Amino acid sequence: MKSIPEIIEGQKACFDSQKTKDISFRIALLKSLKSEILKNESEILNALNSDFKKSHFEGYISEFALVISELNLAVKRLKKWSKPERVRSSVLTFPSKDYIYKSPYGRTLIIAPWNYPFLLAIDPLIMAIAAGNTVVLKPSELTSNTSKILTKIIKNVFPDDVAISIEGGVDTATELLAQKWDYIFFTGSTKVGKIVASAAAKHLTPMTLELGGKSPCIIDDTVDIDLAARRLTWGKLLNGGQTCIAPDFVIAKSNIKEDLIKAIKRQINNRYGDDVKKSPDFPRIINSKNSKRLVDLIKDENIVFGGEVDITTNFLSPTLIDSPKIKSAIMTEEIFGPVLPILTYNTEDEISKILNGLERPLAFYVFSKDKSFFEKLIETHSFGGGVVNDVLVHFGNPKLPFGGIGLSGLGNYHGKFGFDTFSHQKSVMKRGTWLDLKLRYAPYQGKLKWLKRAFKYLG
Repeated sequence: MKSIPEIIEGQKACFDSQKTKDISFRIALLKSLKSEILKNESEILNALNSDFKKSHFEGYISEFALVISELNLAVKRLKKWSKPERVRSSVLTFPSKDYIYKSPYGRTLIIAPWNYPFLLAIDPLIMAIAAGNTVVLKPSELTSNTSKILTKIIKNVFPDDVAISIEGGVDTATELLAQKWDYIFFTGSTKVGKIVASAAAKHLTPMTLELGGKSPCIIDDTVDIDLAARRLTWGKLLNGGQTCIAPDFVIAKSNIKEDLIKAIKRQINNRYGDDVKKSPDFPRIINSKNSKRLVDLIKDENIVFGGEVDITTNFLSPTLIDSPKIKSAIMTEEIFGPVLPILTYNTEDEISKILNGLERPLAFYVFSKDKSFFEKLIETHSFGGGVVNDVLVHFGNPKLPFGGIGLSGLGNYHGKFGFDTFSHQKSVMKRGTWLDLKLRYAPYQGKLKWLKRAFKYLG
């Protein structure tokens, strides 16, 4: 295999050749990618199951199907997305025709996470290719089975000078980040995101950071408690709780807390049975390091349900924590596992006191039938994206931008937003030659009053 600098140089030569700017070339690659992914469906789902016991159903709904949907959208819309966008010209520049051209950045680096190792590797790759870039993908070393199938798929579809998957650990990621890129797209923890941002800053490389944080779920006393518990439990335990937009903790109205806890317990039993460990539908924690981290988080807390651990198999049962202290580790660190702390409130000021003590989250959830209540929360608090009366599902709408704010991320993607993320918006003005006002040219004596009058009527 070529060295990383040689691979990057090859991709630069490919990009400079203008080959990737051909729309038909991009569409053909995306169609080939879809065909290859469909051909390897069973292998992909088996790899996800091998990496952390994700069921084929969860693997399909949360990774495979979303990738195919994004591919279908990109193939269908790419010609339209790629066309120069005509915008209204200014009176100051009359006569002119003004446009925004969508121009690829060039060589892009995509660093994918382990929690959704197929989706969060292929999804940004689709839009990077759609926008006309070349791609070096670094899949996660923690999900080796999925990384291998990713590498195989990409090798079967793309020439190395267009897209390549480079497997490896921290040393490989460090070497990749030391290179000069035209765009970097990273999904992962805030801690590593800061390292990526620092590396990008050395070359002033533009980037997108898809991070995480402590996403709250606020539940008032107007809700259907069983429905709220059903949707909350699904979203929290999908992928074993290892989802960047999973509800990280609940703030429930104090008069419904006990009923809510009972309803969540029922939902867990209904979904996974009395012995969750035997359920084929409940994933495992990715590795022993993360399992031990979660055990440390819950060891001194008031566990009212679950808490069963088997480090040898990376199993942690769905666990409910009642009223943790705000300054405790479980309320200051992103949990990223099947553990749900439940706090209470009586007034909206109490909600704000909790939320204002935390960084701005990637997701924000409210269960309520009181429109004034949830609209005020949405307007008051800053977050990446949110849902009223459900969780996670906003991720599935490509018409909504997905991304964080502050420590939960920088930039966004999905659908056309993904295409735009990997495209430089290039402004182009085409000036007419049949009129050339002399006002702008020196000498300026006696012209200032006319200039002021002109600006007065601009809007």
